[in-house]
Amino acid sequence: MADISELRYVKGIVNCFIVNYNPAKVRCNRFRLRKMPTINQSYKKFNLSNFHQPSFLHASNIYCVNLRQYSPEGSMTAFSAQLPRLKDMGVEILWFMPIHPIGKVRRKGTLGSYYSIADFREVNPEFGSKADFKLLVETAHQMGMKVIMDWVANHAAWDNVWTISNPDFFVKDDTGNFKPPYDWDDVIQIDHSNEKEQQAMIDAMLYWIGNFNIDGFRADLAHLTPLSFWINARVQASSLKDDLIWLAETEEIDYHQAFDISFSWQWMHGTEDYCKGQKDFSALIHILEHYKNDFPLDALRMWFTSNHDENSWNGTAFEKYGNYVKAFSVFNASFPGIPLIYSGEEAGLSKRLKFFDKDPIDWNDHAGWHDFYKKLLHLRKRNDAISAGSDSYPVFLEGFREKNMLAYYRIKGNSAVLVFINLSKEKQTLSFDTEGFSGNYIDIFSGERVWLHAAGTIALEPAGFLLLEKD
Repeated sequence: MADISELRYVKGIVNCFIVNYNPAKVRCNRFRLRKMPTINQSYKKFNLSNFHQPSFLHASNIYCVNLRQYSPEGSMTAFSAQLPRLKDMGVEILWFMPIHPIGKVRRKGTLGSYYSIADFREVNPEFGSKADFKLLVETAHQMGMKVIMDWVANHAAWDNVWTISNPDFFVKDDTGNFKPPYDWDDVIQIDHSNEKEQQAMIDAMLYWIGNFNIDGFRADLAHLTPLSFWINARVQASSLKDDLIWLAETEEIDYHQAFDISFSWQWMHGTEDYCKGQKDFSALIHILEHYKNDFPLDALRMWFTSNHDENSWNGTAFEKYGNYVKAFSVFNASFPGIPLIYSGEEAGLSKRLKFFDKDPIDWNDHAGWHDFYKKLLHLRKRNDAISAGSDSYPVFLEGFREKNMLAYYRIKGNSAVLVFINLSKEKQTLSFDTEGFSGNYIDIFSGERVWLHAAGTIALEPAGFLLLEKD
């Protein structure tokens, strides 16, 4: 057998956003920068030991809710009617894109960007009322789900309420006017050096915990706001609720001092480039090696084939991955970390949803996507080899690299999973030794039983996959 730790990391195409925020010197590309950030080896001291990391995260999943496009009504009430379906699928953590009122000044499109916030303590009437949101959270909790809010701490709408009550909360240009960060002209830059602003922002976060019993936050472009702010926010929030979920849109390693989970942008772009013939298979393995060796052990990575930004601006999962969407979804659910499902993916979302205007999801699932994700999410919940996280790190099978196949097993006690994913453009056959994981297995998709003796052989078509669970 060959463990992935035997591999060596080399630089690849990365989505790193901004490493050090300085609007005077840095031009930001929100989506892709073709430069790998230098790894500061002091990251090895970073950990979440000062905070309580919810133990259920390793077996859980995240579902991103785009309320505007979820239904013709686009309301919280309409979404609530879908909670039983999501519960059946196995969804556990609901990440709501910003639910706050959207600024009208310099608004883009007819409805504006969710991330141009006019008031951090109010609800966008487009989606409903505070009473609607409170009921939604209560209903989700009754079904065993968690609710986290999207939080934008770096910028706000031009007509945010603080521009009147606290104009000093924002950065100004040489003429004394508010200024946008980079070319994002529908928002203005918050002044992170203002301690009163930082506390006011934290107070707003505490408001939603204390009054609505939410379960955590997804931090928009977390690295554009100082790490000290997020640590302070988590310290104060933990005094209200100790098992909150903290998800950061960043790949800055040191931000895991404050966050449980971070985005895997490098993997997402690397796999897209691979599918488009711009990267070879070894580049993908190098990224996984980077994640394993350079991030803290308690850092959870979030895997995804799509999200709100990627879908609207860069293309659907099918535009990016073609026939390999399910293959990468199997990886997302079986590798250490936590998988993300974006609104509509469980219906085979095949169109780019408009970001600033109404554009409802087509919910006609003709390909069984709901059941596909259901099998994956329920496996995560019941299988100890997956819920053990880094304690059951995958062991890769000998010869997987030559075949352009992800082939690995995970074991914890009597539980085991065996995963084969053919990422090549050709049919591949892989022979392997089963020492250490032989036994009776079940194909989680077909239900067929497979007995693995001393050796095994598998043949998969391009984009084919097999996920076996030890019986």
